[in-house]
Amino acid sequence: MAALSSLSFSAMNSQRKSTLPSTRFLASSSDIFGIRTDSSYHCVGVRAANSATKMVVQCMSSVTDVPSVSETKLNFLKAYKRPIPSIYNNVLQELIVQQHLMRYKTSYRYDPVFALGFVTIYDKFMEGYSSEEDRETIFKAYINALKEDPEQYRIDAKKLEEWARAQNSSSLVNFSSKEGEVEGILKDIAERAGGKGDFSYSRFFAVGLFRLLELANATEPTVLDKLCAALNINKKSVDRDLDVYRMLLSKLVQAKELLREYIDREKKKSEERAEPQKANGAVSKCLGQQLSVL
Repeated sequence: MAALSSLSFSAMNSQRKSTLPSTRFLASSSDIFGIRTDSSYHCVGVRAANSATKMVVQCMSSVTDVPSVSETKLNFLKAYKRPIPSIYNNVLQELIVQQHLMRYKTSYRYDPVFALGFVTIYDKFMEGYSSEEDRETIFKAYINALKEDPEQYRIDAKKLEEWARAQNSSSLVNFSSKEGEVEGILKDIAERAGGKGDFSYSRFFAVGLFRLLELANATEPTVLDKLCAALNINKKSVDRDLDVYRMLLSKLVQAKELLREYIDREKKKSEERAEPQKANGAVSKCLGQQLSVL
């Protein structure tokens, strides 16, 4: 199982005297979502320097006009300017860095299974957020910051979910012998993953596969083996990444419980502080009324 690095949930405000316990929640950018941060370069010219043996090699990135991570994060902050509680904001900032690195790999190509995986993670993580409207606004700001279409993510995720609900263990893995929109999507992925086009595996993709199995009630262990084989995906990578995802969900439940307890404590303290103020207000009002009579 891939190791998870520590990410502590900081206080909700600077007045907090104690912090929530550090939770091994998300790994580093190059670990939890299987990202490689190395860039691809190609040489465009070689020039000798005088008579010396030194060579000056001029290289340039094979990706043009790629924004920096800080630019993507700034785009997100510009699109959603309201404060986000730290338990959510810390993870969102980590996720957007990771997805930026995925998004701008030379082999990256959007596909609906990847979208389903991200939507599944996002919705699970943001479940219980104070405002459903804000939750969707944050989602749109996040995807737009990566210069992709949030509506496409939602539409494709819903399309795959509806398709998976109508499948069973057998029909799910035999997509290659059938015709249909989703079947076509899966065939395209299988071809690209098999070396006939660009395909960049990620843990979002693994979570997308898991979601398909979940909705199809395909609980037999062999079904995932067959689905990975049909898609030309490395089963060991999927197993590893799903272990991380399950652990992430477990830690998320614990973290949210800690957050609820903290909010309840702060609410109770606020109410206790408000009681003397209410009493003083009532006394002042009573005295004011008596003075007005005099």
